[in-house]
Amino acid sequence: MSAPVRDSQTAALIAVEDAHLAHNYHPLPVVITRGEGAWVTDVEGKRYLDLLSAYSALNFGHSHPAILAAARDQLDRLTLTSRAYHNDRLAPFAQALADLAGKDMVLPMNTGAEAVETGIKVARAWGYRVKGIAPDAATVVVAHGNFHGRTTTIVGFSDDPDAREGFGPFAPGFVHVPFGDAAALAAAIDENTAAVLLEPIQGEAGVVIPPEGYLREVREITRERGVLMIADEIQSGLGRVGTTFACDREQVVPDVYLLGKALGGGILPLSAVVADADVLGVIRPGEHGSTFGGNPLAAAVGLQVVEMLASGEFQTRAAALGQHLEAKLAEFVGRGVTAVRVAGLWAGIDIDPARGTGREVAERLLARGVLVKDTHGQTIRIAPPLVVRATELDWALEQLRVVLAG
Repeated sequence: MSAPVRDSQTAALIAVEDAHLAHNYHPLPVVITRGEGAWVTDVEGKRYLDLLSAYSALNFGHSHPAILAAARDQLDRLTLTSRAYHNDRLAPFAQALADLAGKDMVLPMNTGAEAVETGIKVARAWGYRVKGIAPDAATVVVAHGNFHGRTTTIVGFSDDPDAREGFGPFAPGFVHVPFGDAAALAAAIDENTAAVLLEPIQGEAGVVIPPEGYLREVREITRERGVLMIADEIQSGLGRVGTTFACDREQVVPDVYLLGKALGGGILPLSAVVADADVLGVIRPGEHGSTFGGNPLAAAVGLQVVEMLASGEFQTRAAALGQHLEAKLAEFVGRGVTAVRVAGLWAGIDIDPARGTGREVAERLLARGVLVKDTHGQTIRIAPPLVVRATELDWALEQLRVVLAG
């Protein structure tokens, strides 16, 4: 049961949403109208510290001036051509992003799910055209607990019943293994395996971090067995965990990066598949595309984001603040919290059922001016913008302490 909405303007707007929007979300009862940095303001004028960052799409905070300037400048020039023509923003963006990832090529799309679908198509094409897998026999190894998007292909290899049930039949070609179990992954690979698709840290599952060394083992196994390693860094990448990519935590370079969310600077959807030419080069003209993918407005914003990341400032900040956050959260274990998992400025906090569900804790924090999101019943996630201050984190955690004590 959601907390009652008493403010008249908030209640009225939510009522209109309920009447005219499909009920595919269950948002917290707050209506946001403005945002700046790590803070947002609702229609009643109340301010909240945003510890969700639109699932990491707002890594650089709300209304970052450099990103807004890039978007405004491009809005006055050119917004869309489709890929039927070249545009003058796409080449510098692609080169900068490829350089950031240490790869040759970029295939730009829009949403994270599109990047994942594109990665699957690339992997299958590579499997047939390079590895020599028999037609229509290619498989992709995926992990239990994964979240890669909401398309029918993707939910078909999810084991979350809320994502999966009622939406079949599903596409074949996916093999499940336990997340963090390198031996099981190795056993699942055969002559038809084109790729292993993993989140380096599972986000929707509750910021689940694999055992130390797991990603290095996956990289070694995939290299030895002639299989692509595809890292879904849509939530974990671009500075979130204190490194440019979460794979960097183990000095691992996958064959393919899937990027999105923060790549669009919190302004528009922008995603990409990034890989070397021997992988992305298998895609031929007419085999894949998107009307909006690689549009000049998104490319201009994406270029600004990549240039900001190239300085290393945001990665360093996330690493330092992440250590601060981890130390503070450790004090909560046994005091209303059963476990915490922290990677940079990203944390999963398991709430003691005696203190309420994750949703109930999120609603109590909302009442105290802090925005978080629950997942899987008892877990809340913290993913503040990378521009957040340590004092702001401390204030938010004090609100959590009060909520758990009450």
